[in-house]
Amino acid sequence: MGVEAAIPEADVLLVNDDIPSYSERMARAGDHPELVSFAGGGEGCVDSRLLTMPNPEVLSKSIRATAQVFEDPKSKALLARIELVAPSEANVLIIGDTGTGKELIARHVHALSARRNGPFVAVNCGAFSETLVESELFGHEKGAFTGAFSSKAGWFEAANEGTLFLDEIGDLPLSIQVKLLRVLQEREVVRLGARRPVPINVRLIAATNVRLEEAVKAGHFREDLFYRLRVVHLELHPLRERPGDILPLARHFVNQYRRRLGYGEVTIRADTEQKLCQHDWPGNIRELENVIHHGLLIAKNAVLRPEDLYLSTLKLDRDVEPVVEAAAEQAVDQLEKALLALFEECHEDLFDKIEEVVMRTAYQYCHCNQVQAARLLGVSRNVIRARLIKIGAISALK
Repeated sequence: MGVEAAIPEADVLLVNDDIPSYSERMARAGDHPELVSFAGGGEGCVDSRLLTMPNPEVLSKSIRATAQVFEDPKSKALLARIELVAPSEANVLIIGDTGTGKELIARHVHALSARRNGPFVAVNCGAFSETLVESELFGHEKGAFTGAFSSKAGWFEAANEGTLFLDEIGDLPLSIQVKLLRVLQEREVVRLGARRPVPINVRLIAATNVRLEEAVKAGHFREDLFYRLRVVHLELHPLRERPGDILPLARHFVNQYRRRLGYGEVTIRADTEQKLCQHDWPGNIRELENVIHHGLLIAKNAVLRPEDLYLSTLKLDRDVEPVVEAAAEQAVDQLEKALLALFEECHEDLFDKIEEVVMRTAYQYCHCNQVQAARLLGVSRNVIRARLIKIGAISALK
């Protein structure tokens, strides 16, 4: 039985028996992201190398980056590394902030490998609850659990003879990490409710926006799985650290959106380019794309001016880092004094009580957003969710 097709904007992109789904179209040889040269560097500049997502129109509401260029020296070094490692069968771990184009890089690795004619399946590990993630990854048999009215292949089986991209790998609960490690070692999966293993031939590419080394030290990620995944390590720098890519990307998005909007040629003024280069880009490539799209909607006379750019003010947080660091040191001192006072009182289950306060406070500080609270504390969403359920802060069904 085939796997259900996903909506293009969903976190999981897969195939269907009857109609070609978004991911099936992506997996075909002609639909791989194509690396081409384009005149993105401006007058007198060497052509930039551009990598774009197939059918970027369907991702217009997604947080995924839909384009990547390799004009900055750091990006050129990354591209050279990709071209060296992609033809191998080695597992790949991609590290980069949200919006830097991790999925694009994963697709390019797939396109340069011997598996290019096989499926490319992209899965966001943070999109599933702990109770569903096992059946989603490994599949299940009919009757394996309440609501399992038929058998269903998991993502590993769907990616057989191709590449499986697991985004936000750090969000996997420890119990699933153990099973994932076994799948990578044995090259076979056992569906939930089944006894017979299913052989698979899959290359795994994982991605994360957190440092897994720190998660390993904190006990939230298995060390053996970390080393199994990190055969090849690719790091995507934030856009602010590769300024040579900003203007080529901006020109690409201008051309893309002016065609989509039915506009003619659009001019980017020099002071507009200067403003683009000076911005911090906390949202990386996806933020740049949105800024250009909005700018074209309000631009007059086919000229993009500085006042047409609606830029985020999040960069102000970095301007006050020295003050924040001093305040943080003072807060740590106060915390140590509070802990010493608690130690003197000899409370029972002290660690659990402290952890409860930390989790609850972080959750409330982030306006009851589990993902943001997990990011604030440097743990996975599943870790904080389990603790919030345990202390009664949220329902297990939430």
